[in-house]
Amino acid sequence: MIPIDLSALANHLWQSTLSVVAVWLLALALKKNRAEIRYQLWLAASLKFLVPFSLLVSIGARLPWRLSPVAAPPEFSGVFDEISRPFSPADGASSLAITRTAGINFSMIAIGVWLLGIAVGLIFWLRWWRQIRAVRRTATPLAFNLPIPTLSSPARLEPGVFGIFRPVLILPEGITERLTPAQLETVLAHELCHIRRMDNLTAAIHMLVESIFWFHPLVWWIRTRLVAERESACDEAVVGGAGDPRVYAEAILNVCKLYAESPLACVSGVTGASLKRRIEAIMGNHAGRQLGRAKKLLLAGAGAAALVGPIVIGAGHAPPLLAQSKTQTEFHKKFDVASVRLVDHPVPFHPYALNINHGTVKIDAVPLLDIVGMAYQAQPVRMQGGPRWINSERYDIQAKTENQNATRDEIREMLQALLADRFQLAFHRETKQLPTYSLVVGKDGPKFKAARDDEQTNIARNADGEPVLHVTFQKWSMAGLANTLTGPAGSPVRDRTGLTGTYDFELEWAPDDAAGFGPSIFTAVQDQLGLRLEASKGPVEIMVIDHVEHATQN
Repeated sequence: MIPIDLSALANHLWQSTLSVVAVWLLALALKKNRAEIRYQLWLAASLKFLVPFSLLVSIGARLPWRLSPVAAPPEFSGVFDEISRPFSPADGASSLAITRTAGINFSMIAIGVWLLGIAVGLIFWLRWWRQIRAVRRTATPLAFNLPIPTLSSPARLEPGVFGIFRPVLILPEGITERLTPAQLETVLAHELCHIRRMDNLTAAIHMLVESIFWFHPLVWWIRTRLVAERESACDEAVVGGAGDPRVYAEAILNVCKLYAESPLACVSGVTGASLKRRIEAIMGNHAGRQLGRAKKLLLAGAGAAALVGPIVIGAGHAPPLLAQSKTQTEFHKKFDVASVRLVDHPVPFHPYALNINHGTVKIDAVPLLDIVGMAYQAQPVRMQGGPRWINSERYDIQAKTENQNATRDEIREMLQALLADRFQLAFHRETKQLPTYSLVVGKDGPKFKAARDDEQTNIARNADGEPVLHVTFQKWSMAGLANTLTGPAGSPVRDRTGLTGTYDFELEWAPDDAAGFGPSIFTAVQDQLGLRLEASKGPVEIMVIDHVEHATQN
């Protein structure tokens, strides 16, 4: 089981919290300006919860605009990292990593509680939505000369706009008798303002944020600010459109006395927010000021810092795309003859093998991802990117070089050249903070012996198809063992044993898809070798596949 890393979620919540604080400060600075501006700021704070900064950084990191080596990142970039990612543990730290042995139960409980909260929220929203739908079904058309359908309902709800893409205006029965024509006109102007602003759509977006991040108190505070500024913006539009402030204020007070507020947040009504504050603002006819040049520059700078800043920082850390991935013409060693064929029939699972015999290479029914791993000595857990089919399409490759004494390193370079030529493989390397394991000696010491000098380095597996893997290691180093364990452990493994010799040992375990048939890799390493796999986190160089195509076959 791969460790569950909570640092990314913690960093995202921290960044979103900082964004809310920044928006609050901007809203204070703009409190004498138009409410529409503050509303847009609070909406941006809501949307930030759906857009992690890490996504923007990764977009910048994928911009292939440099072919030269990466320069040292600017100092402000490091400061940004420290502030925006305080929960990235240093190498060896594991305070935010939930390991297989210690915290799987906790992680399942946490996920269960989170999903339960989402379900409860959705049930409430659905119940209220059904109430409004029932009101709409019982409503009858009204002959108003308005740009949207207008309905009359016997329910004692305030006037409100229902729907997002095909909105309708629902008015309570008898409102034309309870409000004067002038008051009714201001109420209709208010509702039409909600329609022009598409307030139901933005309210629905924040409902999604509330459903996902229900546990974050600032999400609910943002909702109150959105409602307050939304209503103030419509008030300013009505009064600014030559509406009589006194008539408009009386209309709002009468609606509040006669009808209940609509229960659903994405049904825009005429009431809402602080009634006393709204009436005072309407009667005072305090129209918000337009933005001056200085405040426009302030908002533009804040927007650029929030949106463009992470992209620029990601680009500043982006590795050179072509410096790591050679083109076909840059390989000095190539196969003289090579055949590549797609395997179009089902094959049983088996560990991949690179069979080399007197300059002849044979690969049978191996996924392309594993072939890339063979060529570049990269474990799948250290590889990212590429289309899904690279892990499902299997290929047979037969290749030959006239140099019968070619070394394995030379064969790998020839295989790299074949991948560049036949699959158009292009990639780059990145260093990321990832969950890892440290291979350390257990408290009772190692349970294996040093290899003899006259032995040959070798590794042997049991027959394919058996649920329990039995592997014999002969004259094997601890660094080699750590590299071999990377695949079964599901994360990069680092050698921290301090053992520098070569050793003979056997290891038997059941992989994840055969759990129950034998010990896990973690238990096997501890019980059979006297070593331990300790969860940690640190910088790991990974191979990111930028481009690959289906092979040209022959």
